Amino acid sequence: MVNITRYDPFADSVEDLFRGFFVRPLNPETRTPAQFRMDVTENDRQYQVLAEIPGVKKDDISVTINGNKVAIAVEVTHEKDVKDDETVLCSERYYGKIQRAFTLGQEVDEATAQAKYSDGVLELTLLKKAVVAAKKLAVH
Repeated sequence: MVNITRYDPFADSVEDLFRGFFVRPLNPETRTPAQFRMDVTENDRQYQVLAEIPGVKKDDISVTINGNKVAIAVEVTHEKDVKDDETVLCSERYYGKIQRAFTLGQEVDEATAQAKYSDGVLELTLLKKAVVAAKKLAVH
């Protein structure tokens, strides 16, 4: 039995047809900025953030906490070792500033926040601020 499928000439672009046949430089204007991946978890006492930021020095990482808003910024440097007789055919490594910001459900105690960077993973431990109960004023 033969399966019959409808051919759509516009489904695949010409670029997809020849992908892998030629090695050509990428156009840097068409590249999207790199993002790093994060996992955010919480329990009753704290938030835990794991961000994958491989290939950077911990001095190039900046974490800002303002209430319940957290921002992580990274400055990625790109060091080229291209010799005079070489031509770069493909360069996909990103360099520049990468930033992620997010809002948590409860304010964070900035004084007790901890950050640790090891093996390309930034680990943030953000303790939640104690919720102050509303004070009832006596009317005289």
